[in-house]
Amino acid sequence: MTTPERPQIYLLTPPEFELSAFPARLDEVLDSHEIACLRLSLATRDEDRIARSADAVREIAHAHDVALVIDSHVGLVERLGLDGVHLTDGARSVRKVRKDLGADAIVGAFCGASKHDGMNAGEAGADYIAFGPVGQTALGDGTIADYDLFEWWSQMIELPVVAEGALDEETIARLAPVTDFFAIGEEIWREDDAVAALTRLAARMG
Repeated sequence: MTTPERPQIYLLTPPEFELSAFPARLDEVLDSHEIACLRLSLATRDEDRIARSADAVREIAHAHDVALVIDSHVGLVERLGLDGVHLTDGARSVRKVRKDLGADAIVGAFCGASKHDGMNAGEAGADYIAFGPVGQTALGDGTIADYDLFEWWSQMIELPVVAEGALDEETIARLAPVTDFFAIGEEIWREDDAVAALTRLAARMG
């Protein structure tokens, strides 16, 4: 059996950020680490705010040759010049979104801890599957995407898999052999020094 390649970093923006300050922090993080993809993951549903945030983040991401996808808002992808979308409803809308956005767009699907959902999303045309949360959190219903799910996926399915939600150094070290990407966001942005926080987490990726 071949040794899997080292997992890559899939960076998430904070759910809220100040346009006056965040772009500089993001630029610093993208300068310091190789990032495979960036997800605009805002809590707001204010279209104007999302658009202004996307413009600022896209400029920095593309300057670093990093693809930018957005959480859920399929209708904004082409309008805002983004590279794709991260769907949060499992396999349900993957087929339609793939048809709408075309073959070149990135379409990812978050499937909780459901192997079945993940397989269906892959068959419907998703580029990657995300499972999570992978650590203890009071959010959601308490279901955790465990090591066995990632191990099974990495052995049986070729489609890239992302581990996300409640990551820490210990969880990253445990899952590193069986995942392709770690989706890291609040884990670093809540720290004063995001670069140092990401460096600590990245050190445990193998």
